Amino acid sequence: MKILEMRPAPNPRRVRIFLAEKGIEVPFEQIDITKGEHKLAGFSKLNPMQRVPVLLLDDGTAIAESVAICRYFECLHPEPALFGSTPVEKATVEMWNRRMEHSFLFHVMQVFRHLHPSMAEMEVPQVPAWAEANRPRVYETLCFIDKELSTRLFIAGEAFSIADITALVAIDFMKPARLARSPELTSLARWHDAVSGRPSAKA
Repeated sequence: MKILEMRPAPNPRRVRIFLAEKGIEVPFEQIDITKGEHKLAGFSKLNPMQRVPVLLLDDGTAIAESVAICRYFECLHPEPALFGSTPVEKATVEMWNRRMEHSFLFHVMQVFRHLHPSMAEMEVPQVPAWAEANRPRVYETLCFIDKELSTRLFIAGEAFSIADITALVAIDFMKPARLARSPELTSLARWHDAVSGRPSAKA
């Protein structure tokens, strides 16, 4: 078993934080997408979408998509429960994780992919207007999260979950995307300080 990833990328980091929270050790193999290694035949056979991360099991099964990989390990190691324990908790965590993916991380990544010079050869064509269209959506979501966090400790409730992992990765990826966080969002800052202080955040 091993995980194919590119360490600086945000989605592999989600998996690393998840595994660290679980106390699970898995070997990693680096795929350099800046050199086109994700498009080579060997990797493309494992994941035709040519994205990282990919979990490669001992029997040759390849599982792509970061949340799918996390769900696999959640089934093997249900504690601590990072997808919730009860039906309501599981549904609530799912709801918030999707919100953090589709309304936050996605928009941050669009700004990065369509404006950052390092992405010019990989995001063809770069569309700066699309990046700028996504920029206000990032800030709208930050305000929304700040308001929600004024009523509870974590994104999906009173327990740390995969929704917090996705939100943490998104907010930290704002730096390379050159997006600033307003100091007025005090509940968001409190939450970010707390989750950044967890040992898993360094994974």
